Amino acid sequence: MTKAVFLDRDGVLNKELGRYTKHKSEFIVLDHAKKACRELKELGYKLIVITNQGGIAKGEYSKEDLRDTHALLKNEIPEIDAIFHCPHHDLIGKCLCRKPQSLMLEKAIYLHDVDVEKSFMIGDSLRDVEAANGVGVKGIKIDPNTYWDASSFE
Repeated sequence: MTKAVFLDRDGVLNKELGRYTKHKSEFIVLDHAKKACRELKELGYKLIVITNQGGIAKGEYSKEDLRDTHALLKNEIPEIDAIFHCPHHDLIGKCLCRKPQSLMLEKAIYLHDVDVEKSFMIGDSLRDVEAANGVGVKGIKIDPNTYWDASSFE
């Protein structure tokens, strides 16, 4: 089994705009997140992004827009091992994958053989912490767009 850091996307890895990031041209990866991900990788963690993307269900942007944005993210932070996203929104219909539900984390844990006791999740909302805690992973809440690094959690 391996240890992993689960990362929310908006506000943790990229700048939280206060609205949906609809296109890769609006996507700004936080410099400190790049450095922190390199450090976490050097410490032996898998890096797995867990992100709600309800704008797809609401028609704000397309799956192709999200694919392009995630390609940019992986180009900027090549240490990322996987990205799991939920395209649903509660206003459109219920699902089991949208945080604070834990299905995305459950899938990632299974597919990447993650040891939950040696892993943690960094998010900028209570729903991130709730999703993590729902599968036995320690959830850590930070303020959106604020500095963090590997030493903050090791």
